[in-house]
Amino acid sequence: VQLQASGGGLVQAGGSLRLSCAASGSIVSVNDMGWYRQAPGKQRELVAAVTSYGSTNYADSVEGRFTISRDNARNTVYLQMNSLNADDTAVYYCNAEVRRYRYTPFREYWGQGTQVTVSS
Repeated sequence: VQLQASGGGLVQAGGSLRLSCAASGSIVSVNDMGWYRQAPGKQRELVAAVTSYGSTNYADSVEGRFTISRDNARNTVYLQMNSLNADDTAVYYCNAEVRRYRYTPFREYWGQGTQVTVSS
């Protein structure tokens, strides 16, 4: 299973970016999907998560500015980021709980990370 993230880049404060992450490979089903981020010198933190039913959860720091969504048919998760500020600068990682074969447990997989840089 591979998670391929894309959409990062350099943006001015107040701007927007949209991240995408597609899971591919031998997949029977995908449970929770989410986005984490890690800024230099800081621990990785949860940004947003979405269940297979569409329930969402956000970090307080991004609530109201970021929106997570998913396309279950494409095993893809998105993160729309608006009103970006310098504190949002980090490497963003996607995460997914994947079942590869029937009757096997879900396993956690990570994408390779995509850099988001917000200039003030």
